[in-house]
Amino acid sequence: MLKPISLCSSKVRLEPLSHSHLDALQKVGEAKVLWRWVPTNYCQSPEILKDWFEQTAQFDPQEQLVFAIIDVATNQVTGNTRIFRLDHHNLQAEIGHTFIGLDWQRSHINTHAKYLLLKHAFETLGLVRIEFQTHEQNHKSRSAIARLGAHFEAIHLKNRKLPDGSFRNTARFSITDDMWPDIKQRLESWL
Repeated sequence: MLKPISLCSSKVRLEPLSHSHLDALQKVGEAKVLWRWVPTNYCQSPEILKDWFEQTAQFDPQEQLVFAIIDVATNQVTGNTRIFRLDHHNLQAEIGHTFIGLDWQRSHINTHAKYLLLKHAFETLGLVRIEFQTHEQNHKSRSAIARLGAHFEAIHLKNRKLPDGSFRNTARFSITDDMWPDIKQRLESWL
């Protein structure tokens, strides 16, 4: 079972997402542009966010850790992220369901958050593979994932049904444990 844990760098703190983060998270997630490539905008109202938190974000502590992303300098919630789809047998998981408010995009937030998640996944959980997935057309997200050093694997055609009934093609990336030392060194030089 995954134990809730806080992860910290000099600029970002990842805290287990709780009810106390929801008001700030909802305000950070108000911009509709944040949800263009995401199937469900769970920040569109306090009621939807509360339902998402209780029904989705907490669905299985054996398979996921959900975090609020906090900017250390201001102590503000800047978004959320998670390690999920943990496969204990094959020692792999996915990092994603990340959103970062517009005020913090293209800042230190994503680099620090992903560094903390990757370090925890490889060095504490002992995983050998981390996946990242995003909409094929979400070039901003694809660039951010590639910038981390993740290996682009493929486009998975029609692998996710969207709320409107259409299907999305998904770009899949990975980082493995043998890639981690070089990626870690590069990320630490940016922190």
